[in-house]
Amino acid sequence: MSPSKTTTLKSVIKKYLKHFSYFYSHLGYRTFVALGLSLMVGILDGFGLAMFLPLLQMVDGDGTVSSEGLGGLSFLVDGLNGMGIELTLTAVLVIILFFFSLKGIAKFGEAYYNVLTQQYFIKKLRYDNVNKLSAFSYKAFVTSDPGRIQNTLSGEVGRLSQAYKNYFLAVQSGVMVFVYVFLAFLTNPQFAVLVAIGGGLSNFAYHRIYKKTKAVSKKVTAGGHVFQGLLIQEVAFFKYLKATGLIDDFGKKLKRAIDYIERSNKKIGFYNAILTGSREPIVVLVVVLVIVIQVSYFSQQIGVIVLSLLFFYRCLTSLVLMQSYWNNFLNMSGSLENMTEFTAELNKHREDNGSLVLERFSEGIDLEKVNFGYHEDLILKDVSLHIEKDKTYAFVGESGSGKTTLVNLIAGLMPINAGAIRIDGVSYSEIEKKSFKKRIGYITQEPVIFNDTIYNNVTQWAEPTTSNKEKFWKSLEKAAIADFVYALPEKENSLLGSNGVLISGGQKQRISIARELNKEIDILIMDEATSALDSETEKSIQENIDLLKGQYTILIVAHRLSTIKSADQVVLLSNGRIEALGSYQQLIDVSYAFKKMIELQEV
Repeated sequence: MSPSKTTTLKSVIKKYLKHFSYFYSHLGYRTFVALGLSLMVGILDGFGLAMFLPLLQMVDGDGTVSSEGLGGLSFLVDGLNGMGIELTLTAVLVIILFFFSLKGIAKFGEAYYNVLTQQYFIKKLRYDNVNKLSAFSYKAFVTSDPGRIQNTLSGEVGRLSQAYKNYFLAVQSGVMVFVYVFLAFLTNPQFAVLVAIGGGLSNFAYHRIYKKTKAVSKKVTAGGHVFQGLLIQEVAFFKYLKATGLIDDFGKKLKRAIDYIERSNKKIGFYNAILTGSREPIVVLVVVLVIVIQVSYFSQQIGVIVLSLLFFYRCLTSLVLMQSYWNNFLNMSGSLENMTEFTAELNKHREDNGSLVLERFSEGIDLEKVNFGYHEDLILKDVSLHIEKDKTYAFVGESGSGKTTLVNLIAGLMPINAGAIRIDGVSYSEIEKKSFKKRIGYITQEPVIFNDTIYNNVTQWAEPTTSNKEKFWKSLEKAAIADFVYALPEKENSLLGSNGVLISGGQKQRISIARELNKEIDILIMDEATSALDSETEKSIQENIDLLKGQYTILIVAHRLSTIKSADQVVLLSNGRIEALGSYQQLIDVSYAFKKMIELQEV
């Protein structure tokens, strides 16, 4: 095949079969099984209808049956005669019942298989999205729209399910149209021409509605992104909005997004109403025209006309259903396009992964001339650092100096722009990322507390076996929270509420620490983990952290310098560079900037 023909074929597939290609990529052979069942339903229905002509011959004539008037379908009568079946009234009625019973069985199979296929499609889509989101680069995630992510993974999946359902109902109706046209062509070629003309004209009439529906569907999807984004923010900042009286003002923004979605859905409903209202009149109009044409111009007998009209009516009904399902599909087509783009974005920003599994962190981490930035401006510049196993390192500096970013790079959350990071002498790019991250405990300023029991928060839903419970209580003791939990009526089964609303800030932080210590980790990262707490609670937690010194490699991002006195090494950052490195006392002696920070905080 020449390059020009290949290009043309690809453009045709892209234009007319892109939706089918998308569904086929998820369903494979199941798409053809569904279409095969539809084809079987149409053929059995056609055979059953064809047997009405012999029935009419018996009623209108002398009781004899012939294949005359069946055209290409005469093989049915000839075949039955050849099998020695005498076509009496009773026999014809039984044969009609037989064909329609088989059609019923095929129709059941088609309907149930559609349900199974739809559920498989949604399950596979959700599984794929969960896997792709898990592999999504953190660097890309922090610059993404959270509203779009939330809406695509929740509401858009439901809309895409409906898009799939209506798309294949439209395709299956199209298969039925093809079957009836084919059977009609066998019976009466003129009829087939009339069907093609009538179908083409009706499709042309609906084309503009399809175009408008598709455009409005994109607006519904965009409005859903905005609404979900605002909803996430209202839930996350509910306390602040409530305390400051801004809850109603923010609610107005949500209502505007709701109004936008409502207006778009009303437009879609208007176009659907046009299709629903015009469906039957169009079918009847074409039927009337066919009768006039068949009788006036082709002088057809009543039997042939009746059989033609049966095929014709079935065909037009399927055609109108196909148009209706297609418009319903277009209602949701914006979701399909959004999901396709979203999946492509997840694939594009998939986190690179190595193959070397890291069983334990045993030596140290080395950073060599590391540069990093989200865009052209660099946040970290020419950073070189050696981190020794089981030592405690504190990262200090002004806001925006790059402390958290540096720790995030060490944790493997983001790829570097230039330079190298080595774990136990092995380049980080060669290491299987999950195996390294499993060796890390991460505690942030805002503790991560799930709306679940204390046990599940700490053990991450481990089975409550005797050994797991022992490990759980030991972790609580290390985090100095065991006495508090033991005093609760439900003990470890006590619920913590949304984001730990039922306990204090210090208790949330201790539970976060217990969770990380419950894991088998080598590195404990604390990103300003105590800066939001009162001094007494902070001191208590700090004393517990000091007891862990030497058991883990501890990396502390600190704002309050009083919490890092016992660190083995203090790393002072300024404008993305390491300005000074040494013990707490050494930095006081050699760094004027660090000494000034100490004096300002009156440590």
